[in-house]
Amino acid sequence: MDHDSTDHPKPPRKARQGSQPDLPPQDLTAADVDPATSAAEEDDEARLPEAPEEPAEAIAEGPLAIGHAAIENAVRLAPTSPGVYRMLNAASDVLYVGKAKNVRKRLASYARVNAPLPARILRMIAATVTVEIVSTTTETEALLLEANLIKQLRPRFNVQLRDDKSFPYILITGDHWAPQILKHRGAQTRPGRYFGPFASAGAVNRTITALQRAFLIRSCTDGFFESRTRPCLLYQIRRCSGPCTREIDFPGYSELVREATDFLSGRSHAVKELLAAEMEKASNELEFETAALYRDRLAALSAIQSQQGINPRTVEEADVFAIHQEGGYYCVEVFFFRTGQNWGNRAYFPRAEKSFTPQEVLASFLAQFYDDKPPPKLILLSHDIEECALLADALCVKAGYKVEISVPKRGEKKELVTHALTNAREALGRKLADTATQGRLLEAMASTLGLPQVPKRIEVYDNSHIQGTNAVGAMIVAGPDGFIKNQYRKFNIKSEGLSPGDDYAMMREVLERRFKRLLKPPEGDAAKAKPDDDSFPQWPDLVIIDGGRGQLNAVREIFDGMGLTQVSLMAVAKGPDRDAGRETLFMPNREAIKLEPRDPVLYFIQRLRDEAHRFVIGSHRKLRKKDIREAGLQEIPGIGPSRKRALLHHFGTLKEIERASIADLGKVPGVSAESARKIFEFFHAQPG
Repeated sequence: MDHDSTDHPKPPRKARQGSQPDLPPQDLTAADVDPATSAAEEDDEARLPEAPEEPAEAIAEGPLAIGHAAIENAVRLAPTSPGVYRMLNAASDVLYVGKAKNVRKRLASYARVNAPLPARILRMIAATVTVEIVSTTTETEALLLEANLIKQLRPRFNVQLRDDKSFPYILITGDHWAPQILKHRGAQTRPGRYFGPFASAGAVNRTITALQRAFLIRSCTDGFFESRTRPCLLYQIRRCSGPCTREIDFPGYSELVREATDFLSGRSHAVKELLAAEMEKASNELEFETAALYRDRLAALSAIQSQQGINPRTVEEADVFAIHQEGGYYCVEVFFFRTGQNWGNRAYFPRAEKSFTPQEVLASFLAQFYDDKPPPKLILLSHDIEECALLADALCVKAGYKVEISVPKRGEKKELVTHALTNAREALGRKLADTATQGRLLEAMASTLGLPQVPKRIEVYDNSHIQGTNAVGAMIVAGPDGFIKNQYRKFNIKSEGLSPGDDYAMMREVLERRFKRLLKPPEGDAAKAKPDDDSFPQWPDLVIIDGGRGQLNAVREIFDGMGLTQVSLMAVAKGPDRDAGRETLFMPNREAIKLEPRDPVLYFIQRLRDEAHRFVIGSHRKLRKKDIREAGLQEIPGIGPSRKRALLHHFGTLKEIERASIADLGKVPGVSAESARKIFEFFHAQPG
């Protein structure tokens, strides 16, 4: 589905004179990322939640009676109109969020003492001490509010969708006379046309690359575009038509943008027919170079559709949901079809108790899934769900157009659902196998290292710098389901009194910033957080650092100073000549540990250490790249961050700022004549 933002293109502007480098100020693989909204590309599958266990013992008579009494008290005051109710325990934690057409009638069903209810419901009633009610005008409003509250509060007895990633879109900008094509995440506030959602960043990147070859639309930033006097390398390799230096005129470029928009809007067949006709015409007129260009563009369009695998003939726009249950876990596989093309799929592992049926999980999943994203006009399901018509009405109200939800029984739509169901079954199988393997490794690690318990959360810390400059620390997190990338953190070293290269002091700053936040008493909503809110602890069971006995002792002193005694510590020292497989492990008050090179536990520790190293090096390189880009401006008196950004936006690169005259520098917004003179003299001062 595409979204159109307000479009106010600017008139053509004259290219700036001077010589520029041949590449945009970003590598080719990252040229399509909107810097204002880019996010970390972590497209690993969602982790598998812990399956809540049903207790075998009977419910105590006393607590159950107390719960019934609390609900009976709420029934007396409950309205007979639609609404949402919340059941709370003694600590005011929300246990369950539900909606009903008649709230009083629904609560009365919980209050009946001898009613045959599942053990899950009985446990919920036994823990309930109060009920809160919110009335709504319609049942549709109640459904939307229920989904929103479940995602926000994560009640223990509800199905919980764990979705911490925004979907990427393709954006063709509308705030410049020569629109740019790029990948976009987050709020859709920039003017232009948005096409998506795509299931992964990889699918977006491949599609944008092919679209550049097919339609020759620029991907460079506006600042770089304005600074060109000759085409960059993308023009030379036929991935851009060169509007920056008027290699193509405004009408011609607008036609390319229109064709790209038509293709992404579902009129791909018409676009391909037009290109084929132009190729034939050029060939008949013996313009073979032009014909070859059209041939290459057609090949690029065919590549887009071939990479997307299954492309339905009768389904223009739809989301396909299939759910599979196994071993007390659930997997929902979602396929996205837009403009008759497959835009990828993603697997979700919602948290739900074993007593839930697949239909119940799927119904709750759908309401939460579309809480923060627009639905398509057609939703195909693998299972019939209750209140299907109500959910469709709610999505219609939310989207502003008709949304159909159906369970196909035959034809191509049935084949799409069957294909999604196969993927759900395989994804859950892979995740269960990976989780079992990870669990065995953690148990072996606890046994080998003599840990007091099998670690559920492992944090690994590392630092990176070059002679003390651009110092950055990083923390990666692993658990029973592998690396938990949404828990990763980086720390820009802020202390000014550090000696260059003082790794101990850097590690002290990182650890103090990390654990002082945990030691601080929670406030507000954080104080109400429940241990089972996320099934993944915030406190680590094991902290691993890259280093030897000296680093271990330094960290131990830091922990002793903060009163941290419940966290196990380990340092991993590289082997002779940094040989992998010959690492030495150090733990407090113990002899050094040397494991066999082929030991699975050692290999697991190496993976943890290498992942931390990868993450911290990447963070350091980003910081250094930014520093290099702004280097040369930082030392000029009176030039602060705002003027730096204005200069870089106006000229595009540092080299162009260096080559600019005083008059050109004075044209930059916010740069006075005196500042322009200082900048010019800084770059052109004679050595003396």
